Amino acid sequence: MSQTGLWGDDPLAKDDKKNDKKVSGGFDLLRIPSDAPLALRMTPRSFDEYVGQEEVVGPGRALRKAIEGDRVPSMLFWGPPGIGKTGLARLIAMQTQSVFCELSAVTSGVQDVRNVISDAEKTRRTGKRTILFLDEIHRFNKAQQDALLPHVERGTITLIGATTENPYFSVNRALLSRMRVFTFGHLTEGHIETLLRRAIADRDRGLAAGTELAVFIENDALTHIVGFSKGDARVALNVLEALYNVGEVQGNQIRLTLDKALDITQSPQLFYDKTGDQHYDVISAYIKSMRGSDPDAAVYWLARMLESGEDPRFVARRLVICAAEDVGNADPIALVLAEAAFRACEHLGMPEARIPLAQATMYVALAPKSNSAVVAVDRAIEDVRNRPAYPVPTHLRGTGYRGAEKLGHGVDYVYPHSHPGHYVPQRYLPTELLKQTYYEPSDQEKKSKQRG
Repeated sequence: MSQTGLWGDDPLAKDDKKNDKKVSGGFDLLRIPSDAPLALRMTPRSFDEYVGQEEVVGPGRALRKAIEGDRVPSMLFWGPPGIGKTGLARLIAMQTQSVFCELSAVTSGVQDVRNVISDAEKTRRTGKRTILFLDEIHRFNKAQQDALLPHVERGTITLIGATTENPYFSVNRALLSRMRVFTFGHLTEGHIETLLRRAIADRDRGLAAGTELAVFIENDALTHIVGFSKGDARVALNVLEALYNVGEVQGNQIRLTLDKALDITQSPQLFYDKTGDQHYDVISAYIKSMRGSDPDAAVYWLARMLESGEDPRFVARRLVICAAEDVGNADPIALVLAEAAFRACEHLGMPEARIPLAQATMYVALAPKSNSAVVAVDRAIEDVRNRPAYPVPTHLRGTGYRGAEKLGHGVDYVYPHSHPGHYVPQRYLPTELLKQTYYEPSDQEKKSKQRG
């Protein structure tokens, strides 16, 4: 018999006792080791040190007031990597003097979460709050996400999730309804420069902490790191630390130069950063090239992304969307081929995945175009949102239960297959919408039917 715990029937439960070990859930935020990575050492300890996200936690903002008033709700931080989601979660824990547990949905298992919950229940009896920061929360499956619900509802933990994916697609609705969603924007070049200069100047936690060395950085080197980071603070601080490690010591000074910075950053990120603005610009160019029926441009942008280490599944998902939105019923095979390319990516991985992706990309680019499907469904959605929920016509209602006929359900329904051409005129829309037209076939669709 399987054991049941936090996650319900757990196939891993048989190993729980064998691997039953406590997780610290993170670290003492005020006692980060001096040999920890620079990005971790520079974790902000106050709002004065927190850079960026003024729209979320700037002075006077609702979340800022909630934190300062020690009324922190469960919430979800959504945005690209390296923009302060984790840093803000740690800062909230420090500001509210809460126990802070930090887990990643990629590397943490069932037992890790169980241990956090168990410790939180004990801590709660002492009047102290536990904040569970769950990075990449979208990586948890539905059962795992749902299992967090009772603990969030009871207040055993205050859950702060972080995700780079749209939470309205990647996080279960039930869990999402119990969390406040905050959208984080990219950091500006000014933000990144501020962080870098602070890391250079801070004698306690910064670049040269624990040494007597003064740090000198060439302005061009600093500018290069700022540009290279593409708004990702973690990337910027990691590059700065790497540059420091190869810096030239001259007396009591260490010099950080542009030539060394250029040497460190020689990577595909110089022409495409999958976490920065170019990430969105290049995928946009890829989609628009297919929509514009230019196979050469489309495959070029595809190559840019793949050579830079982009997840081929990310590309494939956009390919599927383009096939449905921009080709549609002008050539329905485009969607079939795009979906097949997506599945092939999952099975093959790189570098072989480049071949089905290229095949499908060129097919979608060369296919006739029609956006009638997206226009039709958006028109229908608009009516659903703005008009009453009209009743289903009686003849279309279900008849699979006793008493349906007495209610008149399905009585006047006409079975199309019993008529010539498998068609018979019949009302399918609510009476109030009979004059509505949602689907209007494009010229390309009409030509496609003629060719068929």
